[in-house]
Amino acid sequence: MTVRMFAPGKLLIWWLAVFAWAAPEAGAQTYPTRAIRLIVPYSPGGGVDVMARLLAPKLGERLGQQVVVDNRPGATGNIGAEVVARSAPDGYTVLMVGSSIAANVTLYRKLGYDLLKDFVPVTLVASSPNIVLVHPSLPARSIKELIALARARPGQLNYASGGSGSTLHLTAELFKTMAGVDLVHVPYRGTGPAIVALMSGEAVIAMPPVAGMLPHVESGRLRALAITGKTRLKIVPQLPTVAESGVSGFEAGQWYGVLVPAGTPAAIVTRLQDELARVVRLPDIAEHVTREGTVPVGNASQAFGVYLRQEIEKWAKVVKASGAHVE
Repeated sequence: MTVRMFAPGKLLIWWLAVFAWAAPEAGAQTYPTRAIRLIVPYSPGGGVDVMARLLAPKLGERLGQQVVVDNRPGATGNIGAEVVARSAPDGYTVLMVGSSIAANVTLYRKLGYDLLKDFVPVTLVASSPNIVLVHPSLPARSIKELIALARARPGQLNYASGGSGSTLHLTAELFKTMAGVDLVHVPYRGTGPAIVALMSGEAVIAMPPVAGMLPHVESGRLRALAITGKTRLKIVPQLPTVAESGVSGFEAGQWYGVLVPAGTPAAIVTRLQDELARVVRLPDIAEHVTREGTVPVGNASQAFGVYLRQEIEKWAKVVKASGAHVE
């Protein structure tokens, strides 16, 4: 038997190579050893913030370390996203985003990060369709009637949004394009003011996320026509989807996803994905989000990556068609 001998210099190089290869795996096996920051790039109280604060304690229990929610609002999520993009790729700085982050790629002319290059997708945590609402004075009780009315009165019906580039704005613009109608955009400073305007009759149409809207429908202050998702919601099974109401292929809504900086070890990404998928399916968590019109997902990293690319492409077309942009 031949025994291969290394010169001292070559032996040192070999050991360094082995250490460099093994170190990330060793780090991943012991991860985490300290608290994790979950960056929410939006203000407290919004949908993404509520989702993050719902999941953080349970995720911390499963990881054995505290998960601290850190709000970094501004520029529709871009400020917080840039903070994470520039953070060490070690799994201790994690980003939770909403669907608006995909539209920002086209909506903003300059970004301090590249959504596809500077991040690794972890998982799509959950998704929620929007709901098509109208003021009760509007003589439309279905999507077909709304389309017919809009075509009969082009440029006369207005819709409220939470601002240029918001989920409400882009959902309505997608509807305009696919339904072939001319609606007038009236932007407000947030979803709350937009819904107040709708209830007062200042605006006659809005397409906000489902969460928090059903009490206004049950009270008669607003009328619901349809859901913007692929399928009907269990909490309002009587409401059809926009797609089944005549606008084939229509789908829009809010979603919640988790990203980490590019370069984060694959084993850490897998650990976070596994634990988040388990947390979002816990009976109490699943019941809570379902009650708000949200559907738990918790898919694989690769699947979320594919979905993220599709969302960027989809909303790029809508943003360009609407002419919306932010400096």
